[in-house]
Amino acid sequence: MISDPGIVHLLGRVGVIEDRIRRLVAARRAVDPQPDDPFRGLYLSDEMVDRLLAGAPGVPDWSDASARLAETEQAADLAEAAGHALRLRRLSQAFGLGPIDEDLLVIALAADLDPRFERFFGYLNDDVGRRRPSFALALELCGVPLTSAADRARLISGPLVSGGLVVVEDDDRPLPGRAVRVPDRVVGHLLGDDGPDRALEGVLRDPSSVEWGDPSRVSAALAAGIRLIHLREPATGSGEAVAHRGLRSRGLGALFLDLSRLGAEHEAIPLARAAVREARLRGCGLIIGPLTDETPAGLVEELADSPQPTVFVGDTAWNPTWWRELPAMIDVEPSTVDDRARLWRDLLGPVAESIDVAEVTGQFRLRPEQVQRAARTARTEATVSRTGELTADDLAAGARAENASALDRLARRVDPRVGWDDLVLPAAPMNALHEIELRARHREQVLGDWGMRPGGGRGHGVVALFAGDSGTGKTMSAEVVAGGLGLDLYVIDLSTVIDKYIGETEKNLERIFRAATGTNAVLLFDEADAVFGKRSDVKDAHDRYANVESAYLLQRMETFDGLAILATNLRANIDEAFTRRLDVIVDFPMPDAAHRSRLWDRSLGSRLGRDDDIDLEFLGQSFELAGGAIRSAAITAAYLAASEHGTVRMKHLIVAVHREYRKLGRLVVEREFGRYWAEVASG
Repeated sequence: MISDPGIVHLLGRVGVIEDRIRRLVAARRAVDPQPDDPFRGLYLSDEMVDRLLAGAPGVPDWSDASARLAETEQAADLAEAAGHALRLRRLSQAFGLGPIDEDLLVIALAADLDPRFERFFGYLNDDVGRRRPSFALALELCGVPLTSAADRARLISGPLVSGGLVVVEDDDRPLPGRAVRVPDRVVGHLLGDDGPDRALEGVLRDPSSVEWGDPSRVSAALAAGIRLIHLREPATGSGEAVAHRGLRSRGLGALFLDLSRLGAEHEAIPLARAAVREARLRGCGLIIGPLTDETPAGLVEELADSPQPTVFVGDTAWNPTWWRELPAMIDVEPSTVDDRARLWRDLLGPVAESIDVAEVTGQFRLRPEQVQRAARTARTEATVSRTGELTADDLAAGARAENASALDRLARRVDPRVGWDDLVLPAAPMNALHEIELRARHREQVLGDWGMRPGGGRGHGVVALFAGDSGTGKTMSAEVVAGGLGLDLYVIDLSTVIDKYIGETEKNLERIFRAATGTNAVLLFDEADAVFGKRSDVKDAHDRYANVESAYLLQRMETFDGLAILATNLRANIDEAFTRRLDVIVDFPMPDAAHRSRLWDRSLGSRLGRDDDIDLEFLGQSFELAGGAIRSAAITAAYLAASEHGTVRMKHLIVAVHREYRKLGRLVVEREFGRYWAEVASG
């Protein structure tokens, strides 16, 4: 016994159609020359052809069989008055269906509820292999003529078809003979199933539940009857959260459609239609994002045409050519450092009480829903750690997990393995490096919350220049800064940037900058003078386009929101216009004798056994090498030690220095090697 009033109502409507089928079968039998033929429907007999030639059948009149329909609808009225939701009626109202549309829908889904109808339709179609109602049969069971243009349009362009409730198949057949069916998702919905279409898995989901943002403007727009809204979100704001809260304030549920995944699907337009249908079936709003300049106009048009409240979110401005009407355009406020720290603490709970969350996470530019995911990731990291306790490193790991993967395809990622104690530098460059970390850690508060870089579309980025000879520690210092901030380091490979074709270099750099904007990382442009070099006098077309590249980079650096480090061996080659836009300049000098001795000590490390004859002071005083060359020589010495019982001796280091000199093309002078010259001669 079925107790659900909605299903009882649906089955009652199917019963009405069954009564019509009984009468139609009886009418067909009355004129059928061979009613008992076991091969009926598999061929056409002469008698059947004669009957067909005798004239077209009339349109049945069902007005005298309306008692059961009236009884069914009267019972439905009582059920609704008792507070029961009848899905067929709700669907009819949501999709704007008329009485004939409702009948057509019930006819098309009858076989999905009762297998007997497959045989009924096979008989009435005069083809046992065609077990769904044909276009002509569906209209006949509704009592409307096939010659009525308005009624034909119901199954061509009417709300049943445009809303995705009914599908007309077999396009190769004449229209009257095409099969009519109801998609499984619609049948499931009418039976009480609210699980989304499986084809939408991965592109449609519930929106983020994070409580952030002011939904008042979205709520006001919805209250005014505006159904299309565009929320432009900054890098640290969440249009998704604001849209969800705005829809909820109007008593509406919400679904989120991921445009980035939808755009990658081969059948993007049909999936977009299915998503719109899902929102209409559930009577909820649709949140769509992220909207970008690359989003296909056809996709936006398909989604914007939904009668349900529809909110597009993204960091791009609305393109007026996307849709015939302009949406209500609302700018979402960015989240502040305090907002995000509060959100981190709320999501982590008591386990984060011993951590200075604001200090640990302040440098990460995350949207509120990213903070929500990062907090879950941090908890997972803590669970699988040795101690099982949440640490600052777990929070940083959770935040880094939100980094976009696009930059991995454009640059080489370096996982920082060195810290401040590993650097051997004079006080001036060390102070400058600490200033970079300070600026990066507090840039959101200073540039964002306090607005200390107003106007001109300037970004919240920090840009530094590392200048010095090769091997003086520029790349290692960038790694230390990244590690101190808990960020990844991305080294830009110039071979993926420089292009001989005009305009391609700018495109490559733009891809890098856009990918870096959504990534909490340090961007290192090694050999930066190659792309940030001085502009020259225009003598030919090459000069003009080279200057265009530089002008583009000047503008792009102004709006950059990330942390970029430009490293160069030739500071004099950097354009002065770039220099004026730099936040910090760090000059890396060649190390003096004392620093060289310390570099030798650090490069040899603590795990390699050392012989007592090693003279670090002599190495530092005698050999004027940069830190990179010292590290290279130390590694060579370690290989030599590995072949002789694993203890490094002075002779290994002298031979390693000699080989490093040869690599550098430097003259080997006996007085530099002093009392160890014999080792050089024998090596």
